[in-house]
Amino acid sequence: MHIVCAHCSSTNRIPEDKTHIGAKCGKCGEAIYSGTPVNLNDASFYQFVEKNHMPVIVDFWAEWCGPCKAMGPAFESVAKESDGILFAKVNTENAPSVSADAVIRSIPTLIFFHKGKEIDRVSGGLSESQIKQWIMQSLQKL
Repeated sequence: MHIVCAHCSSTNRIPEDKTHIGAKCGKCGEAIYSGTPVNLNDASFYQFVEKNHMPVIVDFWAEWCGPCKAMGPAFESVAKESDGILFAKVNTENAPSVSADAVIRSIPTLIFFHKGKEIDRVSGGLSESQIKQWIMQSLQKL
């Protein structure tokens, strides 16, 4: 399994008989997996989404967006409980190219990626239970 380090963006191979939890990056020595969402931008987005073998859920948001701010704590809480999924956030104002490529028309928007391919998306502010339910539905599409 391949996991991209959230700190240096290098791809790390995790043997099938090992877990990604607690693994250190071979390049920078930092933990490659974190239970908190990783902040991505135009430079780091594609490497993180396309090279990870684990599912990646990306929250597209903006600082001025009230529903985005309201959903933020629920998104972070779900991230802490979901060790088989990677979570990331993209500030649409700081990553205009990625936001345009992803055809983000409203925020917040969550997109579920697996090996670089979009599996599902949902727009609008969600509660913690709604995020979990959407993730379960998205996992069934793999």
